[in-house]
Amino acid sequence: MRSYVYRFAAVGVLGFILLSLLSAQSGFVGSRYSKHEYLIPMRDGVKLFTAVYIPRDDSRKYPIMLHRTPYGVAPYGESNYPSQIGPSDELAAEGFIFAYQDVRGRMMSEGEFVNMRPYKPNKKELDKDIDESTDAYDTIDWLIHNIPNNNGKVGMWGISYPGFYAAAGMIDAHPALKAVSPQAPIADWFIGDDFHHNGAFFLPHAFGFLASFGRPRTEPTKQFEPPFVFPTQDGYEFYLRMGPLSEANAKYLKNEIPFWNEIMAHPNYDDFWQSRNLRPHLKNIRPAVMTVGGWFDAEDLFGALNVYQAVEASSPDAYNILVMGPWYHGAWSRSSSGYLGDVSFGSDTGGFYRREIEYPFFMRFLKDSENHELPEAYIFETGINAWRKETRWPPEHVSPRKLFFCSGGTLSWDSCPDVAGKAFDEYVSDPAKPVPYIEEIAQGMTREYMAADQRFAARRPDVLTFSTPPLANDISIMGAVGVSLSVSTTGTDADFVVKLIDVYPDEPDSDYYSANSKMRGYQQLVRGEPFRGKFRNSFSRPEPFVPGKITKIEYVMPDIAHTFRAGHRIMVQAQSSWFPLIDRNPQKFMDIPKAKESDFRKATQRVFHSRSDPSFITLPCQD
Repeated sequence: MRSYVYRFAAVGVLGFILLSLLSAQSGFVGSRYSKHEYLIPMRDGVKLFTAVYIPRDDSRKYPIMLHRTPYGVAPYGESNYPSQIGPSDELAAEGFIFAYQDVRGRMMSEGEFVNMRPYKPNKKELDKDIDESTDAYDTIDWLIHNIPNNNGKVGMWGISYPGFYAAAGMIDAHPALKAVSPQAPIADWFIGDDFHHNGAFFLPHAFGFLASFGRPRTEPTKQFEPPFVFPTQDGYEFYLRMGPLSEANAKYLKNEIPFWNEIMAHPNYDDFWQSRNLRPHLKNIRPAVMTVGGWFDAEDLFGALNVYQAVEASSPDAYNILVMGPWYHGAWSRSSSGYLGDVSFGSDTGGFYRREIEYPFFMRFLKDSENHELPEAYIFETGINAWRKETRWPPEHVSPRKLFFCSGGTLSWDSCPDVAGKAFDEYVSDPAKPVPYIEEIAQGMTREYMAADQRFAARRPDVLTFSTPPLANDISIMGAVGVSLSVSTTGTDADFVVKLIDVYPDEPDSDYYSANSKMRGYQQLVRGEPFRGKFRNSFSRPEPFVPGKITKIEYVMPDIAHTFRAGHRIMVQAQSSWFPLIDRNPQKFMDIPKAKESDFRKATQRVFHSRSDPSFITLPCQD
């Protein structure tokens, strides 16, 4: 298996900007564009460093494409040119004015950097009340009045953290802002993006990112923070040896990472996190919006789906479309995206997106091209590897169907018959030996886990496995997957991880599988999501479990668009650790960042499947 490690959020953007934007004035960009650098004043007097690339052909006017980022706009210096520019080669060749900006407090910009700076809905002092919306507004206003040969129209785009800045920029938007594409945008860092999923802390992603990016900047700089040097390649061993979260500072971070300390100080969904939830503020959106995400995005799948849904709900009159492809984080930007690990998607899905979706979107709203119509939702359906055009998302003609966990490791579309003396399955969850989230564990968050083979987990005694017989017909799932568990624990807190899996037949069912013997019997993860049990009634007010008492846990996993083909089986796995992807739960009700090694204890978890206490998933099945 090929292994790719995320040490930084938005590595799709960060890698391309910091690694490929290194060439001197030569090649395509230098020959077609002239480069200029500015310090653009904001309403409070703070100046933001901005690199602007203007087409050398001055015979016509061009729209401006703005990219705001915390990751630097390298290469710095007006004589230094990147090897690539813009969201894609197609748009770079078409001709736009491209403006790249260091956000407030990062790299060469002035001011104080605030992670996921909260939006201020009620601004009283217009010359002092700033947020990312006002910084985008002031930047656009300066650009259209000072950059020659612009046509008065502006677009914004960005992936991951820059996707957040793009989404924030369309709130209270400047009239010149006509088109915005938040791509894998961060929307909520506690509920589903990056650092937390349903209250469970995504340890390697947060640690690997913040150990470098989180170091405070003392003055403007052109140098990105050096990466953290791991003492071992084995991420499972590293995080297990690190011990409780309270040991991260003592052993490695040395109390030098302010935002890590803030995460540790806010283990619940309090005002700190709620103020950083962008979704409630996506109202009265005026620019055209195209939100882009990947079904296998290990970082910000939640953000893409929920930014689209928030705009759809709060701004029903806005031009608001969704694109979801079979991609890891940022893969649509430059790669062909035909594979993820061992799983093939059958075509150059990235190239298709750039040519047939992204290019037409910006051409329509920034260059008045009338020949580019896009559907409400452009969706790639995995399993059969086909693009779908939908008039809404989730689509019409989808019905919820419950798939019940039953005795003997079976799944049934009907509620399970009661079996005398066997109303549950149980396992012992041991924090000293947590279930790994992938077979080969690198130092950071390995992106292939989102579609990885789960046979290694099925062999563990602390993983419950339920499966259907081989399917007689295709079953297409379109939308969010619901989880309803009836559980008990001998502890006072517990995590529960549910995984939806496509089990390939042992015998090949197509020419592709005949040629690729790895896929015979493959147990492909389609969607997996944890839930920290103490948040079952409220993310803001956690509650302990009563040991031995049957308790309901219900939550929703992010959407899928996947067909389980005839001859395949649907499998569900349930477990209580997913290490080191999520931090270890001591299985004792407490603020986990304060836990000591002595607080961690084994617990027996039961998952019930009687008629009175059922456990099931709800699949949105296409009619």
